[in-house]
Amino acid sequence: MTGRSAVSAVKNALKSQAVETPSWAFGNSGTRFKVFTQPGVPRTPQEKLADAARVHAHTGVAPTVALHIPWDRVDDYGALAAEARELGLRIGAINSNVFQDDDYKLGSVTHPDAAVRRKALGHLLECVDVMDATGSGDLKLWFSDGTNYPGQDDISARQGRLAEALAAVYERLGEGQRMLLEYKLFEPAFYATDVPDWGTAYAHCLKLGEKAQVVVDTGHHAPGTNIEFIVALLLREGKLGGFDFNSRFYADDDLMAGAADPFQLFRIMYEVIKGGGFTARTAFMLDQCHNIEEKIPAIIRSVMNVQEATAKALLVDADALDAAQRSGDVLAANAALMDAFNTDVRPLVAKVRAELGADADPVAAYHASGYGEKIVAERIGGTQAGWGA
Repeated sequence: MTGRSAVSAVKNALKSQAVETPSWAFGNSGTRFKVFTQPGVPRTPQEKLADAARVHAHTGVAPTVALHIPWDRVDDYGALAAEARELGLRIGAINSNVFQDDDYKLGSVTHPDAAVRRKALGHLLECVDVMDATGSGDLKLWFSDGTNYPGQDDISARQGRLAEALAAVYERLGEGQRMLLEYKLFEPAFYATDVPDWGTAYAHCLKLGEKAQVVVDTGHHAPGTNIEFIVALLLREGKLGGFDFNSRFYADDDLMAGAADPFQLFRIMYEVIKGGGFTARTAFMLDQCHNIEEKIPAIIRSVMNVQEATAKALLVDADALDAAQRSGDVLAANAALMDAFNTDVRPLVAKVRAELGADADPVAAYHASGYGEKIVAERIGGTQAGWGA
């Protein structure tokens, strides 16, 4: 492939990429000690859609927005989906919430009390109803379930309760719908989390069937974990459903994607591309909270970071890398990756955005648009969206 044809192929691939934004990232958030408010934050799901549409307008590659139930609960989900379409968006993954109710203090679907388990399962099934009404194809499940002390509950029994609930939800899924099971090393359960790692999630998904896949949150691992290895293995087994992209320094920090370790994001995207995940139904979703920075520019910057990491991964000289690997040339193999990572792809990605009808410099375009000032002036009164709302 010539240099010109290679660049053309990269551009075409980037134009086909879609990065999903999370509705909750537009709301107020903070740390476990304090939720910080900002002027202009959305008060309704509809205003969240408007902000998501602004991100898509400037980047050209963020056409879907994930909802979180009950944070985004409305009376008419069909009307909400129609409003999204009018804004040039689609409803993406439906995210359940079985972690903010007092009843879930000891767990949700793994709770020792059958009544609490029934309540949690009812909510998960409600989320499938929302999928039906909005046209969403993905149900994303994350459970805070676990225990804080040895002996608090039966570890094996909790896995059985989890499997039972997942099977009931799986049975309810319709044509073209799938379940994405997320995992998290710890927090808020500290002794034993019921879905702590990719292996646990994979085991449950494998038993359920082809509609169940694993979602990888880049912040949900122990420090030093080789996330790209997990990605490669799940792709090889056909069980990688998608990502929650964010950055972390220590734990589940949920900072802007690609901010803390852009090389890791590049390595992940390289494995995605090499393993066929870029053309498969892999969900590239952001999952982050913007506590001290402006929310919409931070989300735009995160989309850009994913684009740039993808562009670099697409530029890896696969032939040179393969030759080096086959000959055992360790340094040449590493250099093939580093050459791509060290390439300044910003001009290339800017051209892609311009050709999509978006903005070469999305952050500058956003600030020049006056949208930030507009929403601050208009969104006066009411209750701002945030954790628990």
